[in-house]
Amino acid sequence: MTVDDVLLDCEERMDKSAEFLRHEFQMIRTGKASAALVESIMVDYHGTHTRLRDLAGITVPEVRMIVIQPWDPSAIAAMEKAIQASPLGVTPHNDGRLLRIVLPELSEERRRELDRTVKRLAEEARVAVRNVRREANEHIRKIQKEEHISEDQRDAGLADVQEMTDRYIAEIEKILKHKEQEILTI
Repeated sequence: MTVDDVLLDCEERMDKSAEFLRHEFQMIRTGKASAALVESIMVDYHGTHTRLRDLAGITVPEVRMIVIQPWDPSAIAAMEKAIQASPLGVTPHNDGRLLRIVLPELSEERRRELDRTVKRLAEEARVAVRNVRREANEHIRKIQKEEHISEDQRDAGLADVQEMTDRYIAEIEKILKHKEQEILTI
């Protein structure tokens, strides 16, 4: 394994941490409706756990409303049950053809709770990036000890890992600030 291989693996894993955080943040409810809030909900469809987005069309016709139109009308009851059981905390309105979810305004207490949640998730992502940095640094030092690279090459590799770490930590901060702004804006 070369230093370039270590750097490539390091960047890929740090990018996955940031991408995972973005995905997690999409599923956290803010004051606005988003299809991402419900599309990953698992529905028991004829004995198989299936994502809601694979069973229905999901649209957002208004700022605080999500409309779910199942492709198989017989699945509407299972979808309704799955949405009620989800951590979203809403009850869909079933008219026999569609499910409508009206998102209520978030209370100040709920906004603060969501803010704490996103901060915790961001810290977990930062820790994951730092763990990747530690492992990459260990690999680079191991390569140098086995005398495959010089000390200068080792130092350059360690500096590249630190630069990458700083860049991904800054990206995580940017993602966090954007989500906090969404949550706290009334």
